[in-house]
Amino acid sequence: MRKTTVSPSSGPRVIQSRKREQNRENSQSRLARNNQTDKNNHQIRTKTHQSTFTAYIRAAAKKVAVVFTTILFWPTRKPNSKSPDVRIPISVDNSAVSSSSSKSRSKFKYSDSYGSSSSKAASSQVGTIAFSMDEIYKATNNFSPVNKIGDGSFGTVYKGKLKDGSFVAIKRAKKDLHDKRLFVEFKNEILTLSKIEHLNLVRLFGYLEHGDERIIVVEYVANGTLREHLDGMRGNELEIAERLDIAIDVAHAVTYLHMYTDPPVIHRDIKASNILITEKLRAKVADFGFARSAVEDPGATHISTQIKGTAGYLDPEYLKTYQLTHKSDVYSFGVLLVDLMTGRHPLEPRRPVKERITAKWAMQRLKEGDAVVAMDPRLRRSPGSIMVVEKVLKLAQRCLATQRQSRPSMKDCVEVLWRIRKDFKENVSLAASTSHQSENIDLRKVNRNMFGIEDSDAYQFRSA
Repeated sequence: MRKTTVSPSSGPRVIQSRKREQNRENSQSRLARNNQTDKNNHQIRTKTHQSTFTAYIRAAAKKVAVVFTTILFWPTRKPNSKSPDVRIPISVDNSAVSSSSSKSRSKFKYSDSYGSSSSKAASSQVGTIAFSMDEIYKATNNFSPVNKIGDGSFGTVYKGKLKDGSFVAIKRAKKDLHDKRLFVEFKNEILTLSKIEHLNLVRLFGYLEHGDERIIVVEYVANGTLREHLDGMRGNELEIAERLDIAIDVAHAVTYLHMYTDPPVIHRDIKASNILITEKLRAKVADFGFARSAVEDPGATHISTQIKGTAGYLDPEYLKTYQLTHKSDVYSFGVLLVDLMTGRHPLEPRRPVKERITAKWAMQRLKEGDAVVAMDPRLRRSPGSIMVVEKVLKLAQRCLATQRQSRPSMKDCVEVLWRIRKDFKENVSLAASTSHQSENIDLRKVNRNMFGIEDSDAYQFRSA
């Protein structure tokens, strides 16, 4: 057998050859890995660019869609629109006021989301009249003291007579140009009154700002305020049925403000002196200087604001937290119910200590079963009238709950008061039918005259 031998001199060459082959293989392997890495990086960059480009295209498409939709559905304005839904802020237009002319006209200047304004269209929407200062002077006989019918924090109220013979109430603001509060109240009242229309709310006829004069012209209600009637300053005392009617009228008005205006309105100053009484002894709520629009966000629970209102009627939780809600009006309404049943003022500093806060005293009498003791002594006592006082004070107790969550809504108050009036009407009818003179009484006529409504068991919310 033949043996192959390797010479000592050829050994190093073989080793070097193997090393070169191994180096080539390693180089090729590294090159392949680098190529694969570059390929992967390229794919990643390509995908990133594609996704970025796609996102850009989608964003651009959305913008185009928005522009197209805006153009397609751009709202058209009718110059003679009579829509009562006024959601836009009011500012006073001073551009037409000249210091050298007394014939400046009042105007509504509306600015909406589209940046347009039209005083003519706005005035027709709210049914207001443009007044000149000359007309105001003539209507009030140069603000004669004879025509003065009231005073308030805002200013003085005068009775005025227009050219057509109709009467209006003209509110003249105090002339304090440095008091920003007066301007805020002036603007608030105009803004609120311009959006509302209800049988139990005073109607706005127009307003005027001329120099240092700020004038608001509203519906004239001839029979004074509820406070004057409760104090015996207006002739015959209000009977229990008339007081119940007034309570229902006020509850209707405030329910309308809370539920049927957009946005909802919180009055903030429900009190006896802000309730005007008509010649038929029905009520109209007035004075919207402190009114606030409620937040439109359904998730919001309150408005944080500075305290406004009247001592004795203010919600204690509002006083404590500065958080205003529609339940603050409910509390004030509860105090008003106590006013109606007791005839007293909310605060009576001249009475014994336990009777100085009327609502607290009345609630204590109710708790002890002596509601009749809290009853206005000028009211005639009868089973029916005592029943009304007890039930109305129980409703007031709910309205005066310390925690606002425990208070009813104003709509609930209306429904409770309607049931009380229905029960009282049945009580009166039963008493009349058992009297010796019942055969000479037309019970349906008695009911209609007493309550101002047709016989009906159904509750119905009334809006103008």
